[in-house]
Amino acid sequence: MALFCLPLAGCGLQPMYAGGGSGAVARAVSAVDVAPIAGKSGWLVRHALTDRLGSGGKQPQYRLDVRLDEKLQGLGQLSDDTITRERRTMRARYQLVDLGNGAIVLDATASADAGLDVVSSEYSVIAAEQTAQENLSREIADQIITRVATRLREKTQGTAPVAVPAAPAPSPSPAPGQ
Repeated sequence: MALFCLPLAGCGLQPMYAGGGSGAVARAVSAVDVAPIAGKSGWLVRHALTDRLGSGGKQPQYRLDVRLDEKLQGLGQLSDDTITRERRTMRARYQLVDLGNGAIVLDATASADAGLDVVSSEYSVIAAEQTAQENLSREIADQIITRVATRLREKTQGTAPVAVPAAPAPSPSPAPGQ
C-alpha cells in the first residue's frame, strides 16, 4: 500500500479529509449551518446534510441555503390511459454564504432522478415513491457535501475563486402553463 501512495504524493494529490476530524476541511465543513428547507423532501435533504456536516454545536461560519424543485412524471401509458412507469426528479439550487462578510462562496446545483414501475397495488406504488424520495434526498445531499467540501478545501488552501458579494437568489420560474 505504501508503494502505491508514494507516486501520488509526488503529483500533488492529497486526501480531501487529510488530518481526519481535526483537519482543515473537516473543521471548515463542521462550521456550516443548513438553513431550513421547505417540504418533506426539504426536511429529508436537510437532515442528511446536517448528519454529514457534523456541526456538533460549533459556531457557524457559513450558511447553506438550499431550494428544491421536484417533479413526478408519468412515462409509460397504456391505451386505457393507465400509467405504467414514473420518473421522479429532484433538483437543488444551493448557495454557501460566508457569514462573516455575506459573500457567496459557492453557487451551484445538484440533481438526481429515479424511475419506478407503477403496479396494481396502490400501497406498493406509494412505498416505491417514498423510497425514491428518500434515496434522491440522500443523493442530493451527497452531491452538495462533496461540492461544499471541495470549495472549502480550496478556500483553506488559498486556491478558491474570488467570492462574489451576496445577491438575492432568483425566485423559481413558474411551471409551463401557469
